[in-house]
Amino acid sequence: MAKISIDLGKGAIKEEQPNELIVGIDLGTTNSLIAFMKDGKPYALKDENGGNTLVPSVIHFDENQRATIGNSAKSYLIEDPLNTIYSVKRLMGKSYQDVDQVEGYLGYKIIDEDQERLVKVRVNDRFYTPIELSAQILAALKSRAEKVLGETVSKAVITVPAYFNDAQRQSTRDAGKLAGLDVLRIVNEPTAASLTYGIGLDMEEEKTVAVYDLGGGTFDISILHITQGIFEVLSTNGDTFLGGDDFDRAIMDFWIKENKLEVSTVNQDKSLSQSLRLKAEEAKKHLSTHDHFDAQIGTIHCQISKTQFESLIQPLINKTLAACQSALKDAKLEIEAIDQVILVGGSTRVPLVKASVEKCFGKKPFDAIDPDQVVALGAAIQADILAGNNKDLLLIDVTPLSMGIETIGGLIDVIIPRNSKVPVKAGRQYTTSVDGQVKLKIAVFQGERDMVQDNRKLGEFILEGIPPMAAGLPKIEIHFILDADGILTVKAQELRSGVSQSIQMRSQYGITEEEMGQMLLDSLKHAKSDMAIRALQEARVEAQNIILSSKKFLKNNVEILSEEERSTTQKLVDQLSESVKGEDKDLINKAMDELNEYTNPLAHRVMDHAISHAMKGKKID
Repeated sequence: MAKISIDLGKGAIKEEQPNELIVGIDLGTTNSLIAFMKDGKPYALKDENGGNTLVPSVIHFDENQRATIGNSAKSYLIEDPLNTIYSVKRLMGKSYQDVDQVEGYLGYKIIDEDQERLVKVRVNDRFYTPIELSAQILAALKSRAEKVLGETVSKAVITVPAYFNDAQRQSTRDAGKLAGLDVLRIVNEPTAASLTYGIGLDMEEEKTVAVYDLGGGTFDISILHITQGIFEVLSTNGDTFLGGDDFDRAIMDFWIKENKLEVSTVNQDKSLSQSLRLKAEEAKKHLSTHDHFDAQIGTIHCQISKTQFESLIQPLINKTLAACQSALKDAKLEIEAIDQVILVGGSTRVPLVKASVEKCFGKKPFDAIDPDQVVALGAAIQADILAGNNKDLLLIDVTPLSMGIETIGGLIDVIIPRNSKVPVKAGRQYTTSVDGQVKLKIAVFQGERDMVQDNRKLGEFILEGIPPMAAGLPKIEIHFILDADGILTVKAQELRSGVSQSIQMRSQYGITEEEMGQMLLDSLKHAKSDMAIRALQEARVEAQNIILSSKKFLKNNVEILSEEERSTTQKLVDQLSESVKGEDKDLINKAMDELNEYTNPLAHRVMDHAISHAMKGKKID
């Protein structure tokens, strides 16, 4: 398959050059970094002063919504916590229901409507998706690379945890595109770490590797079987809310108890809680090489010994070891079958973590390479392979353009992303948007733009015979099966009734390499405007659903709600209806947020009334 290179500086397709620069990026919870290949070796890119390789994954917005990223943003965690965003990776591809575990300790506000929609972060009167926030970090990394290397950086390989689902991987791709990067491949972090240690580069080698990855916000253990350069994930386990942040919180809780502070007081004072969190992080790092830490925050005495620290985190480490046992069980392997153990993530620097992992697997783990850099370096090696600079490795063919279906608002929902290995099968579940709907048109498109009108239509068909149900009840599963010849089969099935339909189409028919390149170029050129249009359309669709449900709520609960409550709710519904007519998605989001904040307590009261009415006269044994 031919390669298509894009010159973003000139806005044109260019001929492939030898030794093309494709960077590797580790987009981390706590820190992010970018790496590149030079003279056959991977290097983590340092800043312009030749200092840090790590860019803290922290973003601060000033009153004019200007963003500051990295080290210069960290001080605002204490000074301006409400407008300083961190741990965005934990929010990627997450719905409102998924984030209640993290909401309590975040310094900023996330919008939680207890609905299955992607989470948003509120900064003043602006609403950002995790995709937009991650794009800010990626853009900062891209800018750093261009300044230091002195050339345009337009292509990248980005790593994600092995447990990331399709939505999280697609969100990472979208963030890269929004940052002006053509994301050639999304690579699993354990695969990247293995490549850094040279595992898998030898075609004759066959190994089973355990990758223990304990970062700032997440932990995962992956068991890989590597043979003939092919990485197979046998099993993965872990905890998306377990990492170095939790070590810090254990120290914080210890200090709060020692100083007889009220937990609620600390949580409400965001500046104090962030000061304690950052001091706890400092203590954790200090105790890796010292036996005692002693500091002061105002009148709060922050002291802790290494023994006390290890006692606090032992239960957390035990959780990771239990996950390791589960991963081995899922892979149907005994510990003796593991040839090598690799440590990834800054939290593996804690001596007790290293010792515990060695004891668990019965062998000394690989940790010679900086655990903060090992994933990014592996991504750079993968990027070098994709660039064609490593002639010894065979690359599996990939699909050149994304494929998906049209959804409400004229948006494309990608099912098979560009650069997916073929053959490939992927699917998603959808539902109806209208009560009693018995037909569903499935229109299939190919391309990289957010609106279907800017992509190439491959075909469409009608799924008929859906049993009439209330909107949202039918479960319609749509599968894309793309074979090695580029022939796409689309299957749709309503799971409750078993009604199904399928169609076959040639995904690349009639597209020349130049047209394909132009589509990719257009997607990068218009990434920002496309994202704005998508955000506006999604906000409108979401608002219309809330307006309909609010009207039903008012109609069905006239007797329970007071006249003032009904009047205020109707006023907020009218404001939302008016905002939908405009072009400002933040205004729509603000109106939705205000309506939800007001009606949530009312909805709980209505539910309590319904339960008490249903239970009236009944006894509970």
